[in-house]
Amino acid sequence: MQKQENDLIRSCALDYGATLTTPQIHLINIYLHELWEWNKKINLTGLTSRERILRELLIDSLIPSPYLPEEGNLLDVGSGAGFPAIPLKILRPGLKMHLMEAKSKRVSFLKQVTRITNLDDIEIIRGRIEKDGALLRSEGYDIITARALADLPQTLTWCAPHLKTGGLILTFKGSQLEKVLKEGSDVIHEHGLVLYKTVPYRLPGNDSIRHLVIFRKGNS
Repeated sequence: MQKQENDLIRSCALDYGATLTTPQIHLINIYLHELWEWNKKINLTGLTSRERILRELLIDSLIPSPYLPEEGNLLDVGSGAGFPAIPLKILRPGLKMHLMEAKSKRVSFLKQVTRITNLDDIEIIRGRIEKDGALLRSEGYDIITARALADLPQTLTWCAPHLKTGGLILTFKGSQLEKVLKEGSDVIHEHGLVLYKTVPYRLPGNDSIRHLVIFRKGNS
C-alpha cells in the first residue's frame, strides 16, 4: 500500500513538472500519517477516504510547485489541514511561510505537523484574513495561496492588499474558468492584478478539468 501510494505521488508530481526526492517523500508520508490519525477523531478535511485525501488534496497541492520561486515569503490563507502549504513547503523548503487558519483544532494539528516534520521558517497564525490582517507581515508577501477560501472576487479582495508589488496570488478553480474570471474582473482591475498564468490539469481518476489560476500584482 505504501509503495503504491509513493509511486502514485512521484508519478503525478512528475506529470505536473515537480520532482520529489526520497527525503521529501518521507516527509510527505509523515504528514499524511499524522493527518489520517487526527482525521479519525477530528474532521480536518471533510474527506474520510484515505484515497480521496491523497488524490484530491495532496496531489492537487503539488500543482503550483513548478511556478514558485525557491525563496521568498508565502502566505497560505485558510490553511485547513495544510493544503497546499505543507506539501509546497516540503517541495520548496527555502520559502518562509505563514499559514493562517481560524479553527483552533486545525491550528493545533498544523503546529504538530511542523514539529514532527522539523519544517523550518513556517509559522501558524490563528485568525481570519478579513479581520486579523494586523497579525500578518506589514510589508506584505511575495506569494499568497488560497485553495478553498471563498469565491474569486472575495478571495482577491481579502488577499491582494497583503501582496507585494510583483507578487503572485495562486488560486484553485474548477472547469468554468471563463465565468469565474468574468465574475472577478472588477476586483482584478481594482487591485492592480493581471492574469499571469492559467494551468489546466486533471487529477488522477477524475476526468474533470481543474485550473491553477495565478495573478500578478502590478505597479498601479
